[in-house]
Amino acid sequence: MPTTYLKRATAAGPTADEQTTAIVAKMLRDIEDGGEEAVARYSADLDGWSPESFVVSEAQIEQAAAALSPQTRADIDFSLGQVSRFAAAQRATLQDLEVELSPGLIAGHRHIPVEVAGCYIPGGRYSHAASAAMSIGTAKAAGVPFVVACSPPRGESGIHPASLYAMAHAGADVILALGGVQAIAAMAFGHFTGRPADVLAGPGNRFVAEAKRLLFGRVGIDVFAGPTEALVIADDTADPEIVAVDLASQAEHGPDSPTVLVTTSRRVAEGVLALMPSAMEGLPLAEAATRAWEDHGEVVLCDTREEAAAVSDDYASEHVEIHCAELLWWRRTLRNYGTLFVGEETTVAYGDKSAGPNHILPTKRAARYTGGLWVGKFLKTLTFEQMTREASRDIGQVAARVSRVEGMEGHARSTDVRMRKYFPGQEVALIPS
Repeated sequence: MPTTYLKRATAAGPTADEQTTAIVAKMLRDIEDGGEEAVARYSADLDGWSPESFVVSEAQIEQAAAALSPQTRADIDFSLGQVSRFAAAQRATLQDLEVELSPGLIAGHRHIPVEVAGCYIPGGRYSHAASAAMSIGTAKAAGVPFVVACSPPRGESGIHPASLYAMAHAGADVILALGGVQAIAAMAFGHFTGRPADVLAGPGNRFVAEAKRLLFGRVGIDVFAGPTEALVIADDTADPEIVAVDLASQAEHGPDSPTVLVTTSRRVAEGVLALMPSAMEGLPLAEAATRAWEDHGEVVLCDTREEAAAVSDDYASEHVEIHCAELLWWRRTLRNYGTLFVGEETTVAYGDKSAGPNHILPTKRAARYTGGLWVGKFLKTLTFEQMTREASRDIGQVAARVSRVEGMEGHARSTDVRMRKYFPGQEVALIPS
């Protein structure tokens, strides 16, 4: 049986938006030229937010903590601990290297954290407290000495108390009550801190994502991000209700979030299709979730698990759930995904909030060539080499000959001068035979 689509997306996937690019590019120029005053103007115009200071004070952080219940604070602390422990374990796998490649030639590398990280915590439809752990906590686990974090104000009270508490407890050194492009620009250009970011991390809307994209090269970024994606692979052992609820949970991110079921079971496929309307019913943003499913949802029926795995790898979805037997086979076979949720007992929501692995992940098929945010994004792997004079002779003769073959006489002469100094009167084979 060939691959069959029981439901196909009716809307095209997200593409580059020239209008968004033009708006963001102008804002970045304005803020670079106009400095903090330009940031303040955009904040007032776009968010209605004109505080005495964009820098959040310790008193405001304490006030946010007091506004939360003990249980909420404990839950945020738990999630932060999980993410930080996982990031620290990742960091521990990255060892500095020193090796003798040939007699007298020592080469190696060091993993060195960047000086300044800028972390963006979204605050549009929802309060994304968990994102603070993912970006700020991971940067701190990598050893970044200075982290500036931004999150949008919500009304006159500023940053949502849960997000502010999470940002502070994740280890942010400076917190700015700023959102959107103006926040990304402020971190990139060092406004309000005097310390321009080396790396920008954190999810956001299309304007935030475009600002990061346009700044890439001048600064590092975590991933090129688009709307949240979820894909579930299910065989006949799967529970259609759980699958439908999981797909609906990701559709609530917004009307352009793709949600896909790839299954080898017609029973599961038809069951999920029948259950999706009720799975989205009653959600606070049910209309957005319904539109996401109607416009971007797909159900793919495959004949074999090998075929299902190939279809999943072609989607290269941000999140992939496995609701199948023989879970180890799937874990060993699948290659393209942001993160993998193995078995019915886990779900994307766990990873989004409190499991430990990072939820800032590649979208739009970028999982074909990159993973998501991790401590390595905040580290530079810097190489070095050192050699004795004898090693310099051996390496240098080869380097000189290769340089002259390539026509790069200046390179060859940098070897010649060393040979004359270190081994006067000795014949060395500098000229290609």
